[in-house]
Amino acid sequence: MSTPLTPSTPPPNDIEKDSQINTQRHTEVAASLNQNQHTAALEIPPALLQRYVTAIPRYTSYPTAPQFSEQYSPDHYRQQARSSNETLMPRNLSLYVHVPFCHSLCYFCGCNKVITQAENTQKGNHKVNQYVDNLLYEIDLRSTLFDDDRRLSQIHFGGGTPNFLNKTQLAEIVERIASRFHLDLPSRLEIGIEIDPRSIDGNGIVKLADIGFNRFSIGVQDFADNVQRAVNRVQDEGKTLEVIAAASEVSNSVNVDLITGLPLQTSKSFAHTLERVVNAGVSRIAAYNFAYLPERIKAQKLINRKDIPSVEQRMEIVEITRTTLLNAGYLHIGMDHFALPQDSLAQALQNNTLQRNFQGYTTNATTDLVGVGASAISQFKYSFAQNHTQLSNYNSAIAAGQLPIARGVTLDNDDVLRAHIIQEIMCRNSIDLQRNTWDIVEASEKVTLADYFSAELTSLERCIEDGLVEISSNSMKITPLGAYFRRQMASQFDAYLATNTHISPSFRSKHTNPSCQKSENVVKFSQAL
Repeated sequence: MSTPLTPSTPPPNDIEKDSQINTQRHTEVAASLNQNQHTAALEIPPALLQRYVTAIPRYTSYPTAPQFSEQYSPDHYRQQARSSNETLMPRNLSLYVHVPFCHSLCYFCGCNKVITQAENTQKGNHKVNQYVDNLLYEIDLRSTLFDDDRRLSQIHFGGGTPNFLNKTQLAEIVERIASRFHLDLPSRLEIGIEIDPRSIDGNGIVKLADIGFNRFSIGVQDFADNVQRAVNRVQDEGKTLEVIAAASEVSNSVNVDLITGLPLQTSKSFAHTLERVVNAGVSRIAAYNFAYLPERIKAQKLINRKDIPSVEQRMEIVEITRTTLLNAGYLHIGMDHFALPQDSLAQALQNNTLQRNFQGYTTNATTDLVGVGASAISQFKYSFAQNHTQLSNYNSAIAAGQLPIARGVTLDNDDVLRAHIIQEIMCRNSIDLQRNTWDIVEASEKVTLADYFSAELTSLERCIEDGLVEISSNSMKITPLGAYFRRQMASQFDAYLATNTHISPSFRSKHTNPSCQKSENVVKFSQAL
């Protein structure tokens, strides 16, 4: 494990002064890279918002989660694991650990979580201790499925609130992973953790670094007091900035999570949040769009619908976010992610190795994902598998000595090809349409992507006329305006929208999507932006 730097948090004025110098340097470094990124404010016609802002998947996977079936069993997963071992060049592994516990309920949150008021002391509490024991056992079960030449290159703790666990519990989990899997070289191994700054301080960050964590993602959402009260997540701005500063002392990879479109949020108030985060000099910023779905997320029923910004107001907030961060030297990675030029995510963007999975954008293009914990999702090239989401069902499966897999899906060749082009749309501004399908799926027909997806490319006619995309026989290029509507264009290649019950009726058509065709009959879903 790496030895952390000794934390030294300077006074706030010094932090701001150093951050301003850093911001200037980042801006200068990014100047040439940003030549290919549109930094001027974009005017988005209201007609486009009405046409394209619809309820469609975020495409962190394809097929998407609603296609997962309970007919998928632990035996299917074992078979996929064996197959992944037998490839000519087996992929490295990435491990996701889900910690569902939270001290309080954030009204906006749609993650799998367990709210517990019981304090998790150094000795833990019964519910948490049982869960940690089950995590350790599941790690043992999973590790036996992979050959010794499979290197584990990334570990990520998500939630919930991973730092709900105490230092002893976190250290035990990391040590068990290290003893069961073959870790990559220390210089390449990433161990990340999502942080709730309300329940940790600078010393706690140092303790995490002592365990081996070298990447930190800190939840900020919004610094405006009225917004925090509206979503039941009140956190002190000064304390949060101190936690960010402490993380920056022990790691060169610190991410901050923000959310645009929260109730009572305005472009003016969010500009303050952006200013403070930029001055903190973090290497990555994720500004997620709030999805208001109270019929699916019960906690959101506690939000006053009238307090949610309009679509136009939310687009203004999104655009202010984009221009503020680009002008501060960040690169627009894609969708809602930004990173400084020296960050590995920005380098992956430049090298065309950027990928998107359930954790958002990632640099790990050639890894199989192993998920442990309640609701965790695993991914192979031809398969997705999800654990039981209910804690009781997860615990029961582990108690029976079983892999806690509840559902999943096995991909056919068509799925893999569609997953590829959707991934390209979500991660690239230019897609090579002359690439042969044989390069992606060996058993497929030897045709180009342009030929294979000729019907889908034709269905983008309205998107072309609206200036979202440019298509030739060789490539598909997404414009700066089109970057706002990547999901809408990706949905053109989704063969399952016709049967996806979570999708707007206007998108339920096999292989085609009315929003990009010449039709005005599009249902508007402001919560989906």
